[in-house]
Amino acid sequence: MQPDPFAHALVPAGEFSEHDRAAVYRAIETRRDVRDQFLPDPLPDDLVSRLLGAAHAAPSVGFMQPWTFVVIRDPEIRQAAWQAFSRADQEAAEMFEGERRDVYRSLKLEGIRKAPLSICVTCDPDRAGPVVIGRTHNPRTDVYSTVCAVQNLWLAARAEGIGVGWVSIFHDADIRDLLGIPERIEIVAWLCVGYVDQLYTAPELAVKGWRQRLPLEELVFSDRWGSQ
Repeated sequence: MQPDPFAHALVPAGEFSEHDRAAVYRAIETRRDVRDQFLPDPLPDDLVSRLLGAAHAAPSVGFMQPWTFVVIRDPEIRQAAWQAFSRADQEAAEMFEGERRDVYRSLKLEGIRKAPLSICVTCDPDRAGPVVIGRTHNPRTDVYSTVCAVQNLWLAARAEGIGVGWVSIFHDADIRDLLGIPERIEIVAWLCVGYVDQLYTAPELAVKGWRQRLPLEELVFSDRWGSQ
């Protein structure tokens, strides 16, 4: 048997300590989509670098690393983005009826204006060339990989005491024009990022009665779809 030429790159694997393991699960379980609780304090550059480093450490199909991060501090750009969101938000409200519309309108979606920092996360489908390991039969894996980067950033932010809110209510063309994003690049997320001193005990939409978490046992099948 030929020796493995990459054996030197392997390190022992093992579980985390109980304390470290608990910290990981705590970050997962207490992560929230922050909409209104941001503080105005600016984020230090080294902290922002750590968050972006965590995002960049995400797994990606074919190691394509398709993500790009547009870091937005300019208040005028953030105000223009909020105006684009506001127009789309009014349209969204009209898609609901009766009491549901009232609840939607009661939600405070002020992250773009209140958070001192925004990050627009994009996906470059050509980053790794026309043929990518793992994407040969599912071209959307580049976007899936980019969402992994978003989640990495979110969990790192929670550990740092930083809140993150994902804004998805806008017309793609408005943000594309505002930030000069080429047509071939896909916009995946507009993230509002800032310090918070309070978080909801459960997801805000659950607390305010919009929708509750589904029981896990209803979502786990055994061997075949629908088989429990």
